[in-house]
Amino acid sequence: MLDTTAVATPIKVAKLAHLVYEVSDIERSARFWTEIMGFHISDRNEKGMVFLRHGSDHHSIGLVQVAGLVRPKEGEHLRFGHLAMEVASVDILLKARDFLKQHNIPITFEGRKGPGGNIGLEFEDPDGYGFEIYAGMDQLGPDGKSRPQEEWIRVRSIEEALEKPLPARTAR
Repeated sequence: MLDTTAVATPIKVAKLAHLVYEVSDIERSARFWTEIMGFHISDRNEKGMVFLRHGSDHHSIGLVQVAGLVRPKEGEHLRFGHLAMEVASVDILLKARDFLKQHNIPITFEGRKGPGGNIGLEFEDPDGYGFEIYAGMDQLGPDGKSRPQEEWIRVRSIEEALEKPLPARTAR
């Protein structure tokens, strides 16, 4: 059982800020993030890193070129799972799915997995790293209680998620 006991700590994270990761071809990855994902390049540093933004923060993603290396195959090493990014609506997810498919971006999952209740779309960048865009994450109230497991409705498509909505959350 997961221990959810609060620990006294002076660390109070305000938000998840940015991801920096290694890529095999920095220009190809920069094109993925700008042309496919709609990010903007903020800067390039003297080491060749590319910094990308989607809002007002200087960067949300940092790319580091590591020539001659590739991401290890799944099962051979521990790996980065995925980074998720929220979008405003399921309509955007549907348009995003079509756009990703038109650009031959591998979609590895779509639908709803369970905890959090969000409808999502998972895909890979050019190096095979996993990313997700989602809409509608459950919000926890002051009691900190999650949706009960019997309300998790796992589905394997965005359409099925729309056909089988989750029960409305009530304040507890």
